[in-house]
Amino acid sequence: KGNKKRKHAEEKEKVSEDQSSSVIQEPLVKAKKARKKEPSEAEKKLSERENALEQADEAEDQKLFQNKTKQKKKASQAITKSVVNSATGGTAKQQKRRRAADEAANRRTVFVGNLPVSCTDQVLKSLFKKYGQIQSVRFRSLIPAEDAVSKKVAAIKHKVHPNAKFINAYVVFKEECDAQKALKENGTEIASGFHIRVDTASKTGSHDNKRSVFLGNLSYDIRDDAVREHFNVCGDVVGVRVVRDRTTGLGKGFGYVLFENTDAVHLALKLNNSVLMGRKIRVQRVADQRKAQKSPDQSRAPKDRVGKKKGKRCSNDSFVGEKATPLKKSTKPKRLKTTPRKKAGKNK
Repeated sequence: KGNKKRKHAEEKEKVSEDQSSSVIQEPLVKAKKARKKEPSEAEKKLSERENALEQADEAEDQKLFQNKTKQKKKASQAITKSVVNSATGGTAKQQKRRRAADEAANRRTVFVGNLPVSCTDQVLKSLFKKYGQIQSVRFRSLIPAEDAVSKKVAAIKHKVHPNAKFINAYVVFKEECDAQKALKENGTEIASGFHIRVDTASKTGSHDNKRSVFLGNLSYDIRDDAVREHFNVCGDVVGVRVVRDRTTGLGKGFGYVLFENTDAVHLALKLNNSVLMGRKIRVQRVADQRKAQKSPDQSRAPKDRVGKKKGKRCSNDSFVGEKATPLKKSTKPKRLKTTPRKKAGKNK
């Protein structure tokens, strides 16, 4: 029993000693950790320098990356520009040369309208070969028999829509003077009911509005010869142009008639509201586009400015108001301003 009591007492002493040692060790460890967390000034300076160096390295890397991306973009843009220039004809000089060549080709080209669908290359060549050597013949305004077939294939194989009634063509001569001579064939009847319209393909030729008449409310199925017959009473008809849709070939409801003399225009205006193919057509003069673009306000602007300079009011209304009688100036002499006596005494 005594031995057991001693053992219990020793065990209790050991436990108390261990607890006290652990309590002593914990504050020592915490103190060491606190010392480690507080670096010296030299360590702080070193860490700041290292951070600054790392930031400088990162900035240099970013600049190098941006420069590389810019160089790649410039290279890609240069490649695209070179491709575009090669596709569009290279430099501006080459484009000018092409335009000049196209204009020269248009001067040598003649437009032939209102041809029958059955017209061929041989028919046109036989008609125009007496004026000069023909370089090529191209048919246009074709309506293919099927939607899948292109106009070029339809022109080569002559696969035209059954409802199509006419086609157009371009005849290219080797010399410009020959194309001018070929204009004499304008108005010739190439087939029964088909009077062809021959005109230059270049844009230099100006249309004479004084000898022309605008037509409105035309039938969609109207032919050029029907319009020609309707206006032959007024005078000699040089050409008839009915504006049509490219895809369907049907008329858009309006057109133009060109006469040889201006006197025929006055007679044609009397046919306004006349019936043509079951419709009352509208006949008007062809207005000059340059004059139509100028608004009346612009034409009156300089007059208004002149009136303002002179001190007059320019009004569009023809209203005349009553004249106001000016006030007569009084002839009484002006009184001199005198200072009161009090103020005069103070000034003294």
